[in-house]
Amino acid sequence: MSSSANKLAESSQDAKPKVGKLRKMGRRSFLMGSAAVAGGVVFGVYKFHQPLPNPLLVDLPDGARSITPYVRIDQQGVTVITPRAEMGQGVQSTLAALVAEELDLSWNSLRIEHGPPASAYFNEAGVAEGVPFSPLDHGMAANMMRGTMGVMAKFLAMQFTGGSSSMPDAYVKLRVAGAMARWALVQAAADEWKVSPASLKTQDGEVIAPDGRRRAYTGLAAAAAKIKLPDAVTLKPREQWQLLGRPIPRLDMVAKSTGTATFAIDVIEPDMVFAAVRKNPALEAPLKSFDAAPAIAMNGVLKVLEIPGGVAVIASNSWRAMQAVRAVKCEWAAPLHATSTQVLMESITASFNDKFQDSQLRKDGDAASVLSKTNFFEAQYHAPFLAHAPMEPPTAVARLRSGRLDIWAGTQMPTLVREQAAKLAGLDPSNVHLHVTAMGGSFGRRLETDFIDQVVRLALSMPGKPVKLTWSREEDLTQDAYRPAAVARLRGATAGGKATALDVRVASLSVLASQGARAGLAMPGPDKLIADGTYEQPYGIANYCATAYRAPPSVPVSSWRSVGNSFNGFFMEGFIDELAQQAGADPLTFRLSLLTHEPSKQVLQAAADLAGWRQLLPKGRGRGLAYHLSFGVPVAEVVEVTHTPAGIRIERVCVVADVGTALDPRNIEAQLQGAVIFGLSAAMFGEITFKDGAVEQKNFHQFDSLRMHQTPRIEVKVLQTGGPIRGIGEPGVPPAAPALANAIFEATGKRIRELPLSKHVAFV
Repeated sequence: MSSSANKLAESSQDAKPKVGKLRKMGRRSFLMGSAAVAGGVVFGVYKFHQPLPNPLLVDLPDGARSITPYVRIDQQGVTVITPRAEMGQGVQSTLAALVAEELDLSWNSLRIEHGPPASAYFNEAGVAEGVPFSPLDHGMAANMMRGTMGVMAKFLAMQFTGGSSSMPDAYVKLRVAGAMARWALVQAAADEWKVSPASLKTQDGEVIAPDGRRRAYTGLAAAAAKIKLPDAVTLKPREQWQLLGRPIPRLDMVAKSTGTATFAIDVIEPDMVFAAVRKNPALEAPLKSFDAAPAIAMNGVLKVLEIPGGVAVIASNSWRAMQAVRAVKCEWAAPLHATSTQVLMESITASFNDKFQDSQLRKDGDAASVLSKTNFFEAQYHAPFLAHAPMEPPTAVARLRSGRLDIWAGTQMPTLVREQAAKLAGLDPSNVHLHVTAMGGSFGRRLETDFIDQVVRLALSMPGKPVKLTWSREEDLTQDAYRPAAVARLRGATAGGKATALDVRVASLSVLASQGARAGLAMPGPDKLIADGTYEQPYGIANYCATAYRAPPSVPVSSWRSVGNSFNGFFMEGFIDELAQQAGADPLTFRLSLLTHEPSKQVLQAAADLAGWRQLLPKGRGRGLAYHLSFGVPVAEVVEVTHTPAGIRIERVCVVADVGTALDPRNIEAQLQGAVIFGLSAAMFGEITFKDGAVEQKNFHQFDSLRMHQTPRIEVKVLQTGGPIRGIGEPGVPPAAPALANAIFEATGKRIRELPLSKHVAFV
């Protein structure tokens, strides 16, 4: 970690829950196993501190200059490079604001661009926070392991977007980049005017002398780019911020409102051809044989090819390609995995034994002993498989021409895409040029590279021509890598209105192992994603044990918005509500008495106040409360429902979160609103089921979402208690399902422990 990042971490006064040792593999083993990913090499401090090359210096446009990897200046103005995926969450505008704040740029003059795949853009925070410690734990061991993992991130050049890590990773890094560029521009002006740099100031993209002379950054860039940058710069104190900390208009707002933003599905290149694919309905099973004749006979069809696991058609437009690929007669191999949902769920449930124990990340007191000596309460919870289902289906364009491979795609994994594409094409990675577009949603789907691998293979078969591959909605829903299903077994005891023991055990498939296998990476050690949302909750229960079990591999699974927290939030907060009922306590009072983390208490109380928790409701109405800490962000949500003859109607949701420092409060509010809708949709309707080895849901009519007439009023409050900077893309999702389930219980007396909730109640 950088010294600035360490200072930020050390400044946090967060109380933290005690964390037990891993079973079967301790933290030291976790660390050593992670080192094996890097090839077992121990890198020296000198090597780590060597600066990474600036990727913008390769193929700079005529007249353009780059002072840092995040700033490019030409005669038209300043472009800020924001090398994290823009999937609708507004991250690129906030990243640009970090640079613009320190560089004293006018917001309306700014341009943004996703950078090329490059080691300079490695995601330190995204890797560092993958350690098996609570995000509230800033002790020596936790910070040492985070630092070690951050070092690995640099050497492995892991550029990716995920884990709500963009802001934590960029907060210091991009501000320093902007300040460095400003320092060089001021120095260039001082050299030109023969004055002291300290006498100069900057404003709206200009350097200003005491006598009123002005010099635009565009005119100083050439000289500034030649100046050696200092080892350190001073960053603006918060009280001097002009952009950060207040609502700012998103830089992509006009383009997206007018339909002029370029997504992969919008890319058009001269002489383009179009493709569609169809794979074995049984996930990951191969193709035995195919008859292309019916497709070849159709209008506009140019070529039919075999791809791993299926077939592809290249045609004169996307519609013709999609129709023709359905006409290909295929003989599919038998399923490789369990053929039904029931068998898959039985396999997961059977994993609750020592053989499959993956980790035990919390073991405070002796929950087993306490529970054996008292009347305890127990329950079993279930969560289904889920698809990502972004609005823009997987789409990519590729062209191989004169030894150069160009790819246009929305991806969260630029460096991995470049390496895989180079390997497929037999090219040096320097000859692969990836153009990362805006993305019409992802929720983790574009961490996968399957559709990009496919379009590269197709481009190799059509040298010189750009090939545009667009998946059908049916292909996307039935060939996804899914949010894994999970089962939880929970036991608890209460006395005197408080919880005295909690034992939570969760079984699920390993996302890390499944994703790693597809990427050709070994993922040693436990998969803490299975446990996320169980062990790190700051509930001060004296006897608290959290154990995770890894089910045997089966269907492909992947990261889904908030990952393990997405199901563990439902398990934990549903059961905490049940414990409150057992204790005869108010759910709010019960939780407040257990929380040991002051910002979490403030978040929970603020949500209750916003919702009018103490106000009586008429018969048939109910409020449900849920609190959850994920990615270091405490979030509380209160859902209010009415039980009508037509079913449950969701009236209102109040949500409060604390991100430490709100860099753009309005965008945070929008993200929390979107997370509530996303979380409620999954809670109410989301389920992927399997029959004969294939996914049964084919389109949105079978994989439904919250509709506009069902959408409640959502009220948001953002707290800033001054802790470490945190991301907000995912933390609003986990509390939605349990808050809704708890509200339904209050309104109807029906306790639901299985998702989706529509299997047990009707919704208006």
